[in-house]
Amino acid sequence: MSKEFTSPFSSWKSDLPASIVVFFVALPLCLGIALASGAPLFSGLIAGIVGGILVGALSGSSVGVSGPAAGLAAIVLTSIGDLGYEAFLLAVVLGGIIQVIFGVLKAGVIGYYFPSSVIKGMLTGIGIIIILKQIPHFFGWDKNPEGDLAFLQPDGENTFSELLNIFENVSPGATLVAFISLGILLLWSQVLANKGGFFKIVQGPLVAVAFGILFYNLTTGNDTLAISAENLVAVPVPTDFNSFLGQFSLPDFTAITNPAIWITGFTIALVASLETLLCVEATDKLDPEKSVTPTNRELLAQGVGNIFSGLIGGLPITQVIVRSSANIQSGGKTKFSAIFHGLLLLISVVLIPGLLNMIPLSVLAAVLLIVGFKLAKPSTFIAIYRQGWKQFIPFIVTVLGIIFTDLLFGIAMGLGVGIVVILYKSYQNSHFLHIKDNSNGRHRIRMTLAEEVTFFNKGAILKELESLPANSQLELDVSKTRYLDYDIVEILEDYVTKAKDRNIDIRLISQHSTVDNPDSYLKFFNLAPAPGH
Repeated sequence: MSKEFTSPFSSWKSDLPASIVVFFVALPLCLGIALASGAPLFSGLIAGIVGGILVGALSGSSVGVSGPAAGLAAIVLTSIGDLGYEAFLLAVVLGGIIQVIFGVLKAGVIGYYFPSSVIKGMLTGIGIIIILKQIPHFFGWDKNPEGDLAFLQPDGENTFSELLNIFENVSPGATLVAFISLGILLLWSQVLANKGGFFKIVQGPLVAVAFGILFYNLTTGNDTLAISAENLVAVPVPTDFNSFLGQFSLPDFTAITNPAIWITGFTIALVASLETLLCVEATDKLDPEKSVTPTNRELLAQGVGNIFSGLIGGLPITQVIVRSSANIQSGGKTKFSAIFHGLLLLISVVLIPGLLNMIPLSVLAAVLLIVGFKLAKPSTFIAIYRQGWKQFIPFIVTVLGIIFTDLLFGIAMGLGVGIVVILYKSYQNSHFLHIKDNSNGRHRIRMTLAEEVTFFNKGAILKELESLPANSQLELDVSKTRYLDYDIVEILEDYVTKAKDRNIDIRLISQHSTVDNPDSYLKFFNLAPAPGH
């Protein structure tokens, strides 16, 4: 029986503090992604709550956390502008239905076809992006939406130009509280965490946030250290129960006949499913327990989550690596952590939105800097470099692609390079050439073909055949070859004729080879067998 069914509370001493950390990481990300998507801020919180409670309960992942994703922000922004918000919510519902269909059709297997080097590059690239994006917030420069992971910004700036803008916009109070919070986090994780159970249950991020709230209240009115409103969390604060309910929205079902709604729904389903599957693969690699998440069940869970989120006014949901990695690094072991972080989001926006709005964003930036560093440790680069260029090149291309474009395009670049590496190795490994002797002035050469030889190998084999010297003897060993592509047999057939003109004697070593349509290749297979075969 898989461990998620043993007991949802079996590891509560680890899951409870981890859920608090994930809550503080998720809160500004939910708001920031909504802002970057051009949606109401409350829609990001709805998606975070649904992703935590509903998707967390349905998912087969022990440590994955779901919520609104930055990778969908550009799609959401464009769709809301073209369709209107209520019609866009209908597209989210349709996207969820399509994801459920993906799960039923067992499309989750796609996630297993991404190379390990690309997945590691994704984790490292996201870690670097988190660090680069949080540095401005750390110093109190909060012009851009929290959680926007793209290189190019809506205001015309980019990741690196924003770093240069820090020097003109440093907030002394936000910077001071950020450095103190970072010190608290490091002290807690490196020293105090090993001093007793209390320091494991009450973790550093909670203490850092409490200190940030205290600092904000003590410095209010101070001309130098006061933290301005734009440097604080901004949760919507309803004035009464009716205004709270007014923050929810319903889909416009009358737009169901609009083809653009269906196109948007399919786009959301496709991108959200891909991002989820990539995150699942990465999260399983980070998980100390090395659990294997059932991908088809994950698609079903995400689909149900998106249906429900769209029905009540929320953004699209995916499993997200920033929150998932924060959960793992904070000691989360079961899905209770993800579920409880969703409950904390719900309770906080209902009961204490005013208190949340006293949290400096620079404190949360300090928390995310630690998360980013753990994802992008220098030792990771060294370890993958030592594995050889076939691993390192797709890895570094993925990292750079994510930094200088966005998440999905960076992964596509790394995957493309990985495919090129595979084709190159296939080109190299199609055959083995051995010169056996040089008796009587005549070369005796054996060419042994690989187990499977396809059209990818045409160039290498043709080049080798053309380089054989005249007046030689070629033993063509296909005894271990199980499949010969039509293109390869065609090359060999043509070479039989050409070899006669160059006085090259060809002998075939063949036992169990199979080819497409073998009846048409009699010319090739009627070659004289080599002696002893």
